[in-house]
Amino acid sequence: MGFAILNGEIIERSNAMVDVEDRGYQFGDGVYEVIRVYNGKMFTVEEHLNRFERSSKNIGITLPFAKEQVKEQLENLIKKNNLQLGIIYMQVTRGTAPRNHTFPSGDVKPTVVAYTKELSRPTENMQTGVKTILVEDIRWLRCDIKSLNLLGNILAKQQAAEAGCFESIQHRGEDVTEGSSSNIFIVKNGVIHTHPSNNLILKGITKDVILDLCSKNGIAVEERVFTKEDLNNADEVFLSSTTAEVMPIVKIDGRKVKNGSPETVTRRLQALFTEEIENQCGKL
Repeated sequence: MGFAILNGEIIERSNAMVDVEDRGYQFGDGVYEVIRVYNGKMFTVEEHLNRFERSSKNIGITLPFAKEQVKEQLENLIKKNNLQLGIIYMQVTRGTAPRNHTFPSGDVKPTVVAYTKELSRPTENMQTGVKTILVEDIRWLRCDIKSLNLLGNILAKQQAAEAGCFESIQHRGEDVTEGSSSNIFIVKNGVIHTHPSNNLILKGITKDVILDLCSKNGIAVEERVFTKEDLNNADEVFLSSTTAEVMPIVKIDGRKVKNGSPETVTRRLQALFTEEIENQCGKL
């Protein structure tokens, strides 16, 4: 089982338990992050911790540890579990208090947990591409907060699984937003288009890395809302996430994207993204 962090202490994972009245369990009252680990090193850790801090602040939770303390705790957890390739999952809840919809008094301390998991890179899918389906986006209107309230995302992901697909592409009416656990990009005439980072999507850390790589390498990008029609007429479609990296989409609702295989812009971004990982974490 290995080790986990509970409120700043590294303990046996089997002992990392929280009370049944923890507000994360009863209300989903908290936020989370997933950080990729390559060669025993965290990738884009500062960006993830900044988002963790921002999401917590947006729902009125004051983190009990400074960012540098959290980073040190996570580094120690990686070493303790001897993790080389995988993820760290971490979350904070408002804490444990008698069940009441309103926030508990100020003396209730947040609960912070973290654990590691071995996870390989999805190299086969990145080479061949994946299938997706379109689903209506039924989530709340603060998708920019990385909340524990994921029921809408889960239902969309389950629809994809039942259809034999990797991901669901969500839309509000005709406008495409994002995947159930990813950001969505289309390519048309060599230009990448992706939804603006507003309240309707989660501002993905991998998305930001991709936008930065595009800026540095002369790849044209427009952050704008695009439609289901734009998606269906795209030359290339891909998704991004912490665990999926840059993932080509080759089918949507059973229909091929262009030729039904990963294309030039996506392949170039995959190579650039791998270089960025190696710059931060060493040779893969």
